[in-house]
Formats: sequence, structure tokens, C-alpha cells
Amino acid sequence: MLISLLIHNPLAFLLLIIPLMYSIILHEVAHGLVALWFGDNTAKYSGRLTLNPISHIDPIGALMLFFVGFGWAKPVPVDYSNLRNGRWGLISVALAGCLANILIAAAAIFILQFQAVNSNTVFSGILLITARINIILAAFNLIPIPPLDGSRVLAEFLPLNAKYKLARIEPYGLLIVIVLLFTRLLYPVIDFIQGLIYGFIYLLMKLL
Repeated sequence: MLISLLIHNPLAFLLLIIPLMYSIILHEVAHGLVALWFGDNTAKYSGRLTLNPISHIDPIGALMLFFVGFGWAKPVPVDYSNLRNGRWGLISVALAGCLANILIAAAAIFILQFQAVNSNTVFSGILLITARINIILAAFNLIPIPPLDGSRVLAEFLPLNAKYKLARIEPYGLLIVIVLLFTRLLYPVIDFIQGLIYGFIYLLMKLL
């Protein structure tokens, strides 16, 4: 999708860089802000609550975002032992990034409702891709494979032994995820989660 845009409309691709880069940046900043809210200031003292791309961008993750549709920034450091409210603090931090992406997608879809925007093919195309990519990012990160956010949520509901086994996968998790993506085995899971997110955004739009 993005490679085709680069070939056929380089200007639109360049304009799209900003919202897509900030989609992964805001995902990480959201983790840090919610962690701060629950009592951990590791991200703050590490200088990771900034919107400066230099502090966040992972070169491989950025390339994956633009050429595959899935990507990531450098993970925000969180000391989970500092979080208040135990399990719910950790779950809130884990889900914060996905919620940020869902809200970005909802905002893009909301702006598209204005005729002046929707009638402009370049801007409407950028907003549609921004919404689509953010929904994919949220769905992707909800997959319960370490180090993705969904694994941290799942771990809080597992017995201690199973939680330990899940944690042992983390050093190899990103490689596992990339292999599963290129073999398309994760796509049915992503499609299912996307459907749930689209339903959530539809309900959100009805309330606005």
C-alpha cells in the first residue's frame, strides 16, 4: 500500500511521513505518561516523554512501518515495580499505546467527515491511510507475543509458572513476530482484532 503510494504519488508519501512517524511515537509516549500517572517516572527521567523523533525512532521499526505496514519505535523504559494499583497499573500502561493509536485513527476518521477535507484526494488519502495504519498498529500490539503489549496483559492473568515461560520467549519474540508476519500466520488474528477496533471506533463516532 505505502510502496505503491511512494511510486505513484511521492508528495502524498512525504506528507504521510509525519502522521505515521508520530503514530509510533505517540504510542510510546502514551506508555510513559500512563506509567508516570501510576507512579513510575523512569520514562520522564530518561527523556522519553518528548515528541522529538530523535528520542524515539528505531530505524528498522520505521522502515517496517513504511514498507510493511507494521512498525515500532524504541520501547519506553518502565519500571513496573514502581507502579501503583498492582495488576491494573501494569495493564493500563500496557494498553495505553494501543489506545493512543485507536484515538488517532478515530480522529482521522472524524476529520474525514468534513466535506472540505473529504473532497481533497491527497488529504483524504493521507487520513484514510493514517486511520488504517493506526488500527493495524493497535491490533498488532495487542497480539499476546512478547514483547508486544498484549503479552503483558495476558501475563497478568496467567499462573506464575506460565507467566515465567511467557517471559522467557521475550528475547526471541520480535524474531518470532516477524517470521509469523512474513508467513501471514498472524493475519487472521490481526483481522479479528481490527474488526473489534473498527466496532469500537464506530460506537465512539456515534457518541460524538
